[in-house]
Amino acid sequence: MHRRTFLKATTVGGAVALGFDVSKARAEMRELKISRTTETRSTCPYCAVSCGVIIHTLGDKAKNVKAAVVHVEGDPDHPISRGSLCPKGATLKEDIVHRNRLLAPKIRRPGSDHWEDISWDEAIAQIARHIKDTRDRTFVAKNARGQVVNRTPGIAMIGGCTDTNEFNYLQWKVITALGVPYRDSQARV
Repeated sequence: MHRRTFLKATTVGGAVALGFDVSKARAEMRELKISRTTETRSTCPYCAVSCGVIIHTLGDKAKNVKAAVVHVEGDPDHPISRGSLCPKGATLKEDIVHRNRLLAPKIRRPGSDHWEDISWDEAIAQIARHIKDTRDRTFVAKNARGQVVNRTPGIAMIGGCTDTNEFNYLQWKVITALGVPYRDSQARV
């Protein structure tokens, strides 16, 4: 038995036991807006607290149909947040479905006054080029006392709370190999 079914049965049963006429209430009962949705459990991406969320999507799961997010709520079974969300987490649905949400990488070229879309391949290539150039320009092999330090103080890195342990492990290995001393991860929860 599901929790909502139990609560409905308990409420109706209690009302009948106390002698209330529930026929009008039964006539007003309607299907919940999330009854036909698919529940997906996820983690709120905004801070290191990592609150649990349930994202409700509506779609018939056909091959060419994109499911639409219709509701986001706190996950009452999540051990950290137990169903509560801060204001940013509570508005997560609006961030997902907002008409101005960025769906492609953008770049503002030198001297330009507007942003333009670029492909993911171009974005990744430019990021790699910037990392390589910054590392070459700021790499420090030895400190003032002549000790080998092999660090790149021109780059910093921060990981997100929704990253998996495996991703964070690989990310830290790459950042360490690049010699990046300034790093942090929100995955310490």
